[in-house]
Amino acid sequence: MQQKKLLLANPRGFCAGVERAIAIVEKALEKFGKPIYVRHEVVHNTFVCNDLRQKGAIFIENLEEVPENSIIIFSAHGVSKAVKNQAKQRNLTIFDATCPLVTKVHLQVNRLRKNNQKIIMIGHAGHPEVEGTMGQSEDGGIFLVENSEDVKKLPFADDENISYVTQTTLSVDDAKQTILALQDKFAKLQAPKKDDICFATQNRQDAVKKLADVCDLIIVVGSPNSSNSRRLREVALSRNCQAFLIDSKAEIQTQWLDQYNCIGITAGASAPEYIVKEVVNFIENYLQIKAETLGDGEENINFALPKELL
Repeated sequence: MQQKKLLLANPRGFCAGVERAIAIVEKALEKFGKPIYVRHEVVHNTFVCNDLRQKGAIFIENLEEVPENSIIIFSAHGVSKAVKNQAKQRNLTIFDATCPLVTKVHLQVNRLRKNNQKIIMIGHAGHPEVEGTMGQSEDGGIFLVENSEDVKKLPFADDENISYVTQTTLSVDDAKQTILALQDKFAKLQAPKKDDICFATQNRQDAVKKLADVCDLIIVVGSPNSSNSRRLREVALSRNCQAFLIDSKAEIQTQWLDQYNCIGITAGASAPEYIVKEVVNFIENYLQIKAETLGDGEENINFALPKELL
């Protein structure tokens, strides 16, 4: 019988933007007391949001649910200009937990629209980050595509001056295919000065590729509504490695552990490390083996908190 192996991806789990967003909610609760209202889940993880609820955070989708003069925090995914204006009209105290890398895309959209540039956004319809970024242009002029098939349907002349931006949590490989389709269609297509897909998303996808080269199975720890976690599973599958997305150790099926000899574990950017450790401990105990780390991609980036919370 072949010796079983358990490999941990590095890097994995929390990114700087997620850490900042969670810290903003926790600091606001410490400084102002509960309740603190948060528009949309501050990050897409069941356990993170449940923990913050217990501490006094109230997650809402519609600002009309928030009493006037209350504190509102915008999630890491960002919001449209219309949402920001509505919050100001209701006299809400705003703390913006939008990831700085998403804010960079927002500023880019604003600059392009000031120059009357048409923009194509590559992203997933309905995702809050996409809605927030599209909502930076209040007069239209920004169009969403999800894949290269959507590119064919765009109603522009081939010689128009068009720029593109992307959702920060896309699959790097999938985005490349869509960008190639745009470049084929529009000769004057302008790219962002710097790739919009965030460094943490790219690093975690690269780490999964390394796992997929040696593993039979990859378990991705993350909630099902986490875009970057779903992309990690897709990356593994695209490299002919079986992969499952689980929220916690409770979703592990022992038949997976019996069936596969080399098992890799990674975690989406909003998955807490303690959940990962629970998954690792469960598998280690079941298989009577010790996990090894694959990769050395440590990230030493921090994003500053709003000065009002320091």
